[in-house]
Amino acid sequence: MKKAINFFLLFALFYFHSNAQELNCRVAVNAEKVQTSDRRVFTDMETAFAQFMNSRTWTPDFFKPEERINCNILITINEMPSIGSFTATVQIQASRPIYNSSYESSVLNFADRDWNFQYVESLPMDFSDNTFLDNLSSLLAFYAYIIIGLDYDSFSELGGTPYFQKALNVVNNAQTSNNPGWNSLGNNRNRYNLIDNILNPTMLDIRKHFYSYHRLGLDLYESDPDKSREEVLLFLKKLNDIKKQFPTAIYPISIIDSKVDELVNVFSEGNLNIRKQAYDLLLSVSPKNKDKFDAIIK
Repeated sequence: MKKAINFFLLFALFYFHSNAQELNCRVAVNAEKVQTSDRRVFTDMETAFAQFMNSRTWTPDFFKPEERINCNILITINEMPSIGSFTATVQIQASRPIYNSSYESSVLNFADRDWNFQYVESLPMDFSDNTFLDNLSSLLAFYAYIIIGLDYDSFSELGGTPYFQKALNVVNNAQTSNNPGWNSLGNNRNRYNLIDNILNPTMLDIRKHFYSYHRLGLDLYESDPDKSREEVLLFLKKLNDIKKQFPTAIYPISIIDSKVDELVNVFSEGNLNIRKQAYDLLLSVSPKNKDKFDAIIK
């Protein structure tokens, strides 16, 4: 009997280990623009999308509940051309915890303006890594892999590569669907260009410094803030170099978009020379945020 109990416990532990999910994804749907008497579909949409992201196993790795990656998908429905058909703009956000603090650092804040999808209440959602099934599951899976890839890149140098490759595979599978956002045409701020940038060899240094920014910079901030600022400054220098070479590349832009407030906080104190260098680099990389960056040198 004891052996049977032990076997059951081992089986339960293995089952839990092998099915631990990676994401803690919150989904919010804003459908104020849509005129319809039946609003239940939007509530159902929130539940179904969150379940799709949170209940699937995206990696072979084990995540404790408290280690899941916090992320948000904020969907604004623009139109409902027909029953079950939707067009939307979507904001995708993700963060990772900073060592020895309660602070979470944003690693993604990306606006995708090219969502169109079919959704019917209570209809099961499925996804395959090997083939395109539908636009909705591909959209959600693509960002699941992007979120996981960025998280892994922040904890180990180039650690997110396998998941960026999976995101690229989603893009390649969706090429024949003729849905917007999956190819190089049209809006530069789309899924195709995002993953193309991330995996482009010219962006490798940014990805390497993305790791040092978090592990050698932010994670050590509490113990040595001056050294942390120097590491973050190195990241800004590399980001500025790439931005000059590829001014319209969306990956560097998306990084800055997710880090503006954080960078202002990091450089609002400390050595004045370091702060001035950071200010100049930030103005070069993202002049639209000058008003925020001015706080660094005040």
